[in-house]
Amino acid sequence: MSQAIAGTAFVSANGKRYRLVGELSYRISGETREAKNGADGFHGHKSKFMNGMIKMKLRNDGTYPLSELADMVDVTVQAQLANGKTVIGRNMFQSGEPPTADAEEAEIEITFEGPDVRD
Repeated sequence: MSQAIAGTAFVSANGKRYRLVGELSYRISGETREAKNGADGFHGHKSKFMNGMIKMKLRNDGTYPLSELADMVDVTVQAQLANGKTVIGRNMFQSGEPPTADAEEAEIEITFEGPDVRD
């Protein structure tokens, strides 16, 4: 059994592997809760669904156009982490502004959101 708990990771979208620079973070899908208080104290809480998210920085190695990432909708994103976990996001889409490419470091920042992210 490996002692690694962090550091290396591999990422793919719809089965195609992309070069991961790092800064991979994720949030599982689920509920967000907010306390509801009144003048007489605690009344309960409000629950709302929260999309899952997978955010990363990729290496722009020139093997695909930036538009390929920008157009991603209804994709399965998978990340294999050094600690043995596999994060899977289904029915994800590229969220926010189109991905930004940094020419000096050949890096691309991208965020995916979707209704089903599990680890």
